Amino acid sequence: MPRVDRLRVYPVKGLDGVEVEAADVLPGGTLADDRTYALFDAEGDVVNGKRTARVHDLDTDFDRDTHEFTVETPDGTVERFDLDDDPGRAEAWFSEFFDLDLALERDDELGYVDRREMGPSVVSTATLREVASWFDDLTVDGVRRRLRANVEVAGVPAFWEDRFVGDDAPGFEAGGVRFEGVTPCGRCVVPSRDPDTGDPTPEFRETFVQRRQETFPEFADEDAFDHFYTLMLISRVPEESRGQTLTVGDDVRED
Repeated sequence: MPRVDRLRVYPVKGLDGVEVEAADVLPGGTLADDRTYALFDAEGDVVNGKRTARVHDLDTDFDRDTHEFTVETPDGTVERFDLDDDPGRAEAWFSEFFDLDLALERDDELGYVDRREMGPSVVSTATLREVASWFDDLTVDGVRRRLRANVEVAGVPAFWEDRFVGDDAPGFEAGGVRFEGVTPCGRCVVPSRDPDTGDPTPEFRETFVQRRQETFPEFADEDAFDHFYTLMLISRVPEESRGQTLTVGDDVRED
């Protein structure tokens, strides 16, 4: 039976995600604690993996109850920040680390997702397993961390998420929360890097595009894809499903 197998949110945009057992859908249609915080430079540009591979030098964690954010650097130094009560200390530390003048901002309504009019990202466990098989040194968990999806669905075939985009595409429901496909996710440079070291995987994009084209599912609408360097579904949660809670183990049912 298809089910929600994992939920992951990314409290500070561009940094590590944390696995959660449940997540509320916010009024803006995104998941609670997903990209709630972001670091912006003096020009208003965000710090993330597209901008700098230095984000991979940081090992981070987040306590959803206290909003304490923990950062460990490659030399083993550990810092803890209260992102709500003392954001200035976090700003100063990250400014020094990235050698930029940074401000920590918070958005509880929508979070700092890239696609402001869209919602959670979705991928299947089988897709992660298939992509890992394309590369000699990649594990399923490594691919999971490279792709950075919010919702992972088990009990479905590889590229299951591709069926939800295109003309007359169906939607699906998980635990009373409805998801409608908006667009396949065109990938950036981040998936090509080792999530721990930031080192690029040789010929990642070329191999990915070739294998993606070779394994593109018959049930998907190819016209909905601009290119083959694309993987993961960007969905929309309609207003009537917002305010509800998505939970690991929820059954998934297609239209």
